[in-house]
Amino acid sequence: MPTARPEHRSHLGAEVGEPNVQVSATAKYLRGSTRKARLVVQAIRGRPVEEAAALLRFMPQAAARDVAKVLKSATANAENNLNLAADDLVVLDARADEGPTMKRWQPRAQGRAFPIHKPQTHITVTVGDGED
Repeated sequence: MPTARPEHRSHLGAEVGEPNVQVSATAKYLRGSTRKARLVVQAIRGRPVEEAAALLRFMPQAAARDVAKVLKSATANAENNLNLAADDLVVLDARADEGPTMKRWQPRAQGRAFPIHKPQTHITVTVGDGED
């Protein structure tokens, strides 16, 4: 005998009538290595916004300042655009994606030239109400 299936199913796992609200902010073309920025963003993923901001404030990495700005922007977007309380927000996703690499040349001895690669990073932080 087949079992009855629920009428409404959400692919996100949220209850019917309770939308899973997500707000994001992105900073593009930031100077710095993507690999180094990923170490910072993985530390804040899944944490409450206040805890993530406090953690970023005391991280020694230079990328932590950039991630903190994007987190602050995402929080402000959630407060102003969707009237969400900052105390209830959680960092749902934080990504550091690779941007274009500026290529320069450094002159060396005997007419040689060595390449210099100046990487850029796109940082995206998504915050939500935390109700899964």
